[in-house]
Amino acid sequence: MSRRPVLVLGAGGFIGRRVVAALAASGWVPIAASRHIDRMVLPEAAERVRVDATDARALAPLVEAAAAVVSCIAGADQHIEPGGRALLEVSARVRAPPRVVYLSSMAVYGTASGVVDEDSPLAGDLGAYGAAKAAVDRAAAQFPFVVRLRPGIVYGPGSPWWSDRIARLLVRRRLGDLGSAGVGLCNLVHVEDVAVAVLRSLQTAAAGGEAINLGSPDPPTWNEYFRAYARALRAEPVRRITAAALRREVMLYGPALRLAELALGRRNPWRARPALRPWLVRLCRHDQRMLVGKAERILGMRWTPLDVGLSETASWFLGDARHIADRTPAR
Repeated sequence: MSRRPVLVLGAGGFIGRRVVAALAASGWVPIAASRHIDRMVLPEAAERVRVDATDARALAPLVEAAAAVVSCIAGADQHIEPGGRALLEVSARVRAPPRVVYLSSMAVYGTASGVVDEDSPLAGDLGAYGAAKAAVDRAAAQFPFVVRLRPGIVYGPGSPWWSDRIARLLVRRRLGDLGSAGVGLCNLVHVEDVAVAVLRSLQTAAAGGEAINLGSPDPPTWNEYFRAYARALRAEPVRRITAAALRREVMLYGPALRLAELALGRRNPWRARPALRPWLVRLCRHDQRMLVGKAERILGMRWTPLDVGLSETASWFLGDARHIADRTPAR
């Protein structure tokens, strides 16, 4: 399959960039597509194309020319469902549809508690993002040429939420051991494992038409994740966050910091102090375990050990000049 073109939608995002790099390193020709492609830092081997993925007419010639398509579209909730449906519509019209790998999310399982596998209902009831991903996932299930990958919490160097923001909160002692508020399961998956799963989904005939969970077979609790990441960041001792302190973060500081983020962007003088969002606190209590045996059976997945992944991620965070201001813990 070497030197065959693969269209990557959402190529400028955290996961999209890793997928483009993995394709280039494996001998494919990645066609990196995004509405803002000129701003993206991508491998030299990648071809670039500017496209609005919600525009089926603009998307059609790109899909027709591709040997395969990978959709990593995330971003604004209102773009996820139109973009997903446009891709399915265009791909279904091609005489020999390309293999399509759609990056769905564990968010499709919504508020379900306990064990979930690929046959569990797609409630998508944890917010607009989960609802949009669930809608596309359900629509894609009817097409045998589509592989639906459902990653959990995707961390690793460059992860804006689960590695960068969490690190900022940990080193400033605004996040730590949450007690009973942090006993939910953190279904982590390293970004490189997601990229490997994408490559294998392109190459494995048996993956066609399947939904496949991606995550740790033995996920830590959120408290365990925070403690392990703080240790890798050299941000110990981990602070015990009381219920009262958590309420202050979410109800008092959070809204003000979030407003500054939205209004001031990169000019925000409190940029090193990100808001702790209410949905993250709810997620830390959520007891949901994704089964990932299907990924191991069909794609041959072997997962990055958490200590290895966190060591690499912490090195990235501490070595990035943008984070120098964050290294001094708040007193």
